[in-house]
Amino acid sequence: MEFIVIPLVVLAAPVLIVLITLRYRDRQTQARYRTLLQLADKGVELPPQLLVESQPGDVERRRALVLIGGGLGLMAMFLALPGQFDGNGTHVRELWGLGLLPLMTGLGYLASWWFNRRERARG
Repeated sequence: MEFIVIPLVVLAAPVLIVLITLRYRDRQTQARYRTLLQLADKGVELPPQLLVESQPGDVERRRALVLIGGGLGLMAMFLALPGQFDGNGTHVRELWGLGLLPLMTGLGYLASWWFNRRERARG
């Protein structure tokens, strides 16, 4: 039984983190829009800057570095774990490839940030 529960908990933790983050952002956006609606109901003229969600300029770079670090950490964690799944000799360390997904996604974000930075410098 513990051979199933432990890997399930390890794999479910990142999913729960993502879901909690998405819920937090959704609540933040809803609160922002409620405030904007209250201001509009009072007759306050809303500047266009308030209607557009602001994002820091280096959000892609930060996201890339977090994903790259997370992917490398996941790979290192699976390589360092000493357990076996069942009696046939399948080791947990053979799951190191799961870290490639966030690693490659982070490299994609890093490339996107780099190309966008180059375009802004030219234009």
